[in-house]
Amino acid sequence: MVTRRVRVAVNGYGVIGKRVADAVALQDDMELVGVADVVSDYRIRVAVERGYPVFASAGDKQSEMEAAGVPVAGSLEDLLGRVDVVVDCTPKKVGAENRERYRTAGVKSIWQGGEKHEVAGYSFVAQVNYAGAVGRDSARVVSCNTTALCRITHALHQRGWVMRVRAVLLRRATDPWESHRNGMINTAIPETTVPSHQGPDAQTVIPDLDITTLAGAGPYNLSHLHYAMVETSRPVDLEELRAALRGAPRIAFVRADEGLVALNSVMELMRDLGRPRGDMWEVAVWEDALAADQREVYLTFQVHNEAIVVPETVDCIRALSGIEPDGAASMARTDAALGVATRFFGEAGGPAGTAARGFRQAGFKGSEEPTDARRGAGEADRG
Repeated sequence: MVTRRVRVAVNGYGVIGKRVADAVALQDDMELVGVADVVSDYRIRVAVERGYPVFASAGDKQSEMEAAGVPVAGSLEDLLGRVDVVVDCTPKKVGAENRERYRTAGVKSIWQGGEKHEVAGYSFVAQVNYAGAVGRDSARVVSCNTTALCRITHALHQRGWVMRVRAVLLRRATDPWESHRNGMINTAIPETTVPSHQGPDAQTVIPDLDITTLAGAGPYNLSHLHYAMVETSRPVDLEELRAALRGAPRIAFVRADEGLVALNSVMELMRDLGRPRGDMWEVAVWEDALAADQREVYLTFQVHNEAIVVPETVDCIRALSGIEPDGAASMARTDAALGVATRFFGEAGGPAGTAARGFRQAGFKGSEEPTDARRGAGEADRG
């Protein structure tokens, strides 16, 4: 077992990489030795401002970075020679091309969900299969949506409740930082492959999970929205469902009757809570949208694509390095360092009476919706 701090490199200082670097820097059993990239614009300058040593991922980019005033400490190979674990956060397909570089350097390696399962042969979600990653040479932290699906379904699956899962994903069109490049306006694009890749990807983590996923992308960049319908092995009532989700790590309830009625309001809450970059590491489940009948349970939840895999990546570093063989202990340590929560507020319920009804009415009501007797006729007729 490793007794000193694990020395970590992050290759790729983009949406995920910069967050992983910050998270590693917060861990008292890890040392961020440096970050590597090929860019010389404002993105890598943030790393310089944070005091992270910067290395050039590609040799032909080093002079370009230095000419732009970026202090370059050396090449990626120089960085790999100083670390125990490298976290690859480069764009998809680039990561797979780096595999031989990591093997040659003799360092353990972690990839993100943009790469295929085969790049490492082991797909990782901390609460599901941490033990199997301990001491491995490499692992792949699955994508944001797959991570969320695994967290949610595992909470039910481990109780023997899951017969079949069907999930619909409404994905963000683009990440906020690059919305100017390929944003989507006034449309939604269905994915024509059924199942979408997230279902089979979840099965690389939970092999006996019967799951089918459908997906589409919409004109927003504030995270993803999931609807899951879970056929259960026996009737599961709402209180049992709540208890299962409350007892699972990195899942937190939000409530529409507290004004958290949409993706934007949940993300605004993260900003108001002072989260770095407004990040939400948890899966946010709408508690007041949970439903159950004699055959299925129904869930609606939000996934922050920029942040959810960050705590998983930190845990994966511990697993590969062997510094912490117990998954629960690693998760507790990671969550404490980052501020991951299982609830965003105290146990008190949502607003009562008129205020709560007002928040509920903010839920989408199209003109085709039947009139609600509890609302005024004029209000119900609005499109």
